[in-house]
Amino acid sequence: MDSLAAAPGTGPATSPLPVLRGPRKLARFADLPTDRTVVMGILNCTPDSFSDGGEYTSVDTAIAHGLRMYYGGADIIDVGGESTRPGAEDVDEAEEQKRILPVIETLVKAGALVSVDTRHASTAALALDAGAGLINDVSGMHVHADMVALIAERQVPYVLMHSRGNSRAMDSLTAYGEVVEDVLAELREVRERFYAAGVGPEQIIVDPGIGFSKTAEQNWDLLANLDRLHELGNRILVGTSRKRFLGSLLTSAGKAAAPKERDNATSATTALAAVQGVWGVRVHDVSASLDAAKVAARQRAAMRTPAASQ
Repeated sequence: MDSLAAAPGTGPATSPLPVLRGPRKLARFADLPTDRTVVMGILNCTPDSFSDGGEYTSVDTAIAHGLRMYYGGADIIDVGGESTRPGAEDVDEAEEQKRILPVIETLVKAGALVSVDTRHASTAALALDAGAGLINDVSGMHVHADMVALIAERQVPYVLMHSRGNSRAMDSLTAYGEVVEDVLAELREVRERFYAAGVGPEQIIVDPGIGFSKTAEQNWDLLANLDRLHELGNRILVGTSRKRFLGSLLTSAGKAAAPKERDNATSATTALAAVQGVWGVRVHDVSASLDAAKVAARQRAAMRTPAASQ
């Protein structure tokens, strides 16, 4: 696919052939919307992600899907080459880079702001060189010193997500005294490593890590108390999209809803999170969550405006 081609059926032209678009200015983190919650579209370039593993494993299919999300209104495209589903095996850094770097380069040329979902500093550095604008790291309590040093050196935005272990161990690490208090304390602990290295508060985006080292009930407790995360003083990103706790909620005839049957519930959590003032949401279905974010922004504006006198 041409590096500036839209996916078939996207944009104003719907020819089965790629539609060339002119060069666009480099997307910047500073230009993201400030009047509503930002929508980050998930692009898994993996064979084993829990929801869409195997759908976008070739460079062309990944680019096509990334462009669909971008032209469909996604503010950020979050590109990942390693699955973080429970039980997933680690991916060699060279393989991760092979999967994602050509995709990043093309999406950046098309005008998208790209985030890179990686635990590896070497991959993060190459992604930034390819034009990515921020790093999304699920390492949590086990973030590597090289990643801390890289973020300090490059002075780029960084998503600090709460997690306690790798994909194979996280389901066994759900013991909390009080989940909201403990998550806040552990985020502060890791954040201090970045601050000590010279990373500014404006660079850090905190993510409570829904589904990572949490039970379903703990996920709901965190979603009900997102306002507490504002105490940290950083932007907040929330990722609930298609996760197990939503599938359990939507159980029918004793069977949990399949991942792709959870998009309506995901957009509902987007609205709930956005009303609580989160900076961004990370989702598979961009269109529905973008609508939810706009509705929530309008509701927040109405909540701040005194009602007209009768």
